[in-house]
Amino acid sequence: MRPIGTDPRSVPVGTVQGVAGYFRTSREECAVATEEPETSQRDPPPVSLCIQLSSAEAPASMENVAVFDSPGKGRGLRATKEFWAGDVIFSEASISAVVFDSLADRICHSCFRRQDKLQRCGQCKFAHYCDRTCQRAGWAEHKQECGAIKAYGKVPNENIRLASRILWRLDKDGGVVSDAQLATLEELEDHVADMQEDELKEFKVDIHNFLDYWPRGSKQHTVDHISHIFGVINCNGFSVSDQRGLQAVGVGLFPNLCLVNHDCWPNCTVILNHGNQSAVDTMFHSQRRIELRSLGKISEGEELTVAYVDYINLSEERQRLLKTQYFFDCTCEHCTKRIKDDLKMAGCEVDGVKPSDEQVKEATDYCFEMMDKLDKARLKGDYHEVVKICKECLEKTEPVLADTHIYLLRIWSSLSEVQAYLQYFDDAAEYARKMVEGYMKLYHPNNATLGMAAMRAGVTHWQAGQIEVGHGMICKAYAILMVTHGPTHPITKDLEAMRVQTEMELRMFKQNEYVYHSMREAALKNKPMTMMHEPKSVEEGIKNLFHRRK
Repeated sequence: MRPIGTDPRSVPVGTVQGVAGYFRTSREECAVATEEPETSQRDPPPVSLCIQLSSAEAPASMENVAVFDSPGKGRGLRATKEFWAGDVIFSEASISAVVFDSLADRICHSCFRRQDKLQRCGQCKFAHYCDRTCQRAGWAEHKQECGAIKAYGKVPNENIRLASRILWRLDKDGGVVSDAQLATLEELEDHVADMQEDELKEFKVDIHNFLDYWPRGSKQHTVDHISHIFGVINCNGFSVSDQRGLQAVGVGLFPNLCLVNHDCWPNCTVILNHGNQSAVDTMFHSQRRIELRSLGKISEGEELTVAYVDYINLSEERQRLLKTQYFFDCTCEHCTKRIKDDLKMAGCEVDGVKPSDEQVKEATDYCFEMMDKLDKARLKGDYHEVVKICKECLEKTEPVLADTHIYLLRIWSSLSEVQAYLQYFDDAAEYARKMVEGYMKLYHPNNATLGMAAMRAGVTHWQAGQIEVGHGMICKAYAILMVTHGPTHPITKDLEAMRVQTEMELRMFKQNEYVYHSMREAALKNKPMTMMHEPKSVEEGIKNLFHRRK
């Protein structure tokens, strides 16, 4: 599979997640069963998951959108009513979804939540669940897969597992699995004919292995049909995140979402709502689903768009990624006019004096060279070397490059994350603040990456005892994520808890700084913060919207 992202930044995963857990004191995740559940092919299927949802969880009607021919793009979706920032335009359950191979024993295969201890299926020994509740909830999808894995004698890769689950679902329910589905999988593009030779070779290996894995007792399909399903997954598979929205843990297929076209400066964003699978009785569960949310005002008749790749990349790089990964030439306004490209490679202006183009190019090339060394040090886990490389780079490039230069932003991001991990919080806070200030000049004001960066910066400032800046950053992050994720998303709830906590601390700080710092120091001694999670590699985290093959 392709890496989730190829842009030069690393969205903080462990740092925010660790501190979110520090603030969170009352909510608990799914309980873990005390004994291994045993699944049998003879077990009765669980109660259907297609239940009546409460009004608060009910998916927005697909009547809010209409399929139309978008000039130069093919089919697309447009709004049939006016929307405002934070509105859910529609939500959609996946036809099917699977956990990544690399996380198969760390993520629940039903609710896609990360757990320290999971219970393994007693039959295939592959699927893992929080407890019997999740096992029963996931039985409808796992039943045929369980038998196929046992018969095959090994576990196929995530592409083959997802294609198999999709075909079993289509065999059972037909091409249209719900009344709200606007397009069948047959109508979606597979772009098999556009694949490069090396990608096509790997594609054929997957199909060959699929044919070996597919049970003889299941409905047989033509190679062309199987190829089409694999091609659709390759182009349209959507990265499924964990319960906090901080890391991609799987891939799923959402047919209506596939109709939403790309724009580098989109008017919508997509998040995953895990629903509720904690009730013991599966009839009270709600489905895992994506939500298409408005980033601002959308007029009736306006096309709905999302960003397939990260805007932080230069226009030329975004166009290259879109052409190689999604097989189309982007002609959006931001690409054709190269909007903000000048800022992303700009020099630093001091008192009206700018560095020469040669100086900017020399600093840019040096930064690029140091980033390669930085990545190698991170992969080795040598974080003190990472700090040394970053500071050496900043010493030479900060006086020359603007605070919006994307290489400088990456250095600040990496240095802040690693310094927080090493618990040098003052330094981490300084670089996190610079990163956010640069992002604010580049990203859409309601961009989720900006919100996550502000959250990380707020937490880091709180850790450094800089409560005023920390509270301001957390409030900014909360405002953004209320639009991009909504009030019921777990990470928004975490942010609300942080906002309340820092607001209380800020009032105490303004009343008496000495008392505040004394009480804070005492509290941290009584409940010392645990070591921050190890920084992730540059390739990890949720970067691009759609999951891609390697």
